[in-house]
Amino acid sequence: MRQQLTRRSFLKVTGAGLVGTALFGAAGCGGGGGGQSGKVTLTWWDYWTEGATNTGIQNLHSKYMKATPNVNIKRRTIPFDQLKPTLLRAAAAGELPDIAVIDNPDMASFASQGVLMDITDYVESWGQGDAYFDGPWQSCQYDGASYGIPTSSNCLALFYNKDFLEEAGVEPPTTWDELKESAATLTQGNRFGLAVSAIKSEEGTFQWLPFLWQAGEDIPTIDSAGGRAAMQLWVDMVREGSMSRGILGWRQEDVKNEFQNRRVAMMINGPWQIPLLEQDSPDLNWDVVVLPKGKQSASILGGENMGITSGSQNADAAWDFMSWMQKPENYVPYLKEVDRQPSRQDLADVPAWADDPVLSVFIEQLKVARPRAYGPKYPEISEAVQEAIQASISGESDVATALSRAQSQIKPLLSEEGQ
Repeated sequence: MRQQLTRRSFLKVTGAGLVGTALFGAAGCGGGGGGQSGKVTLTWWDYWTEGATNTGIQNLHSKYMKATPNVNIKRRTIPFDQLKPTLLRAAAAGELPDIAVIDNPDMASFASQGVLMDITDYVESWGQGDAYFDGPWQSCQYDGASYGIPTSSNCLALFYNKDFLEEAGVEPPTTWDELKESAATLTQGNRFGLAVSAIKSEEGTFQWLPFLWQAGEDIPTIDSAGGRAAMQLWVDMVREGSMSRGILGWRQEDVKNEFQNRRVAMMINGPWQIPLLEQDSPDLNWDVVVLPKGKQSASILGGENMGITSGSQNADAAWDFMSWMQKPENYVPYLKEVDRQPSRQDLADVPAWADDPVLSVFIEQLKVARPRAYGPKYPEISEAVQEAIQASISGESDVATALSRAQSQIKPLLSEEGQ
């Protein structure tokens, strides 16, 4: 049964109704600054410990506080791999922040454990859900309720070295057959035709799932003709020498390095690599196209969502900031500053990315980018996928056996939402 943790029901189910009334009364409910007239301190946790996003979100907070003097935002940054356990410990101790930034595949897990507040009432009153690309918006839904708003989104596309393709007389591939043929043609000497990340981590799952979806299948049908074809495509390219066996240990950063050092002609990667390529390899002649399709086109959704936690005593103020951030006059400058793409499809034609030959490809790819929305057991599901990738490519087992084993592991982990 869905846990309806709205602001009102949270006070009720925690038995804090009277105390909560005093707390909210002290803060006041009504006017600007999140509907609360007294001084409010919002606590915010994220994992942007460095770089442009770290600076960008701090600047956004400052902009909001200047516009809303009665609200102070107290931010805490926690390394990515520590945020999830830190949130769970905070939930157990009753010390959750007001707003938390969540990696989008983790939304269902936190929602199911009661860490995030059901904000459906806020979202429905706001009425802007239709403004978002389907993938990002669906990543915020669990069991028929809304638990967050996307902050920004990304996806995977195909990068290619323009000089290598031109020299080989190869056009950027648009289908699986063309991808396989192009990768073989572009493999020369110590240079491989294609690089992906097949590492035993979420990065490996992230890179392979688009191929499963392109085959017309999904996690619940991973052990199928389409699922086997998607896995066999990678296996064949490794066995034929078009991809290195090193992909079993390559992170997406390693894939970028291979491409950057001209040891691969094409790579599958995301827009977060663009600033690094431009800064570190200004002489590298490269471009991007959407991922080649199988039976259909597909990519995978990356990025973050922000949600109000079930422990927030300032839900109105938290929602005010979240909805304020999504206004184009605030959201667009923020995205420009942090080199990210919008989750809102109604901003797809903003010149900053629509007129950019590379970013516009990722905007187009976002239209078919799917979330990893398979319920609260997704981490275990992903691990089963990773094991199948490793076993298949390493030759530990054949593709059919690897996917049959994965299917048996995954089936009991799928919630009704994932099925």
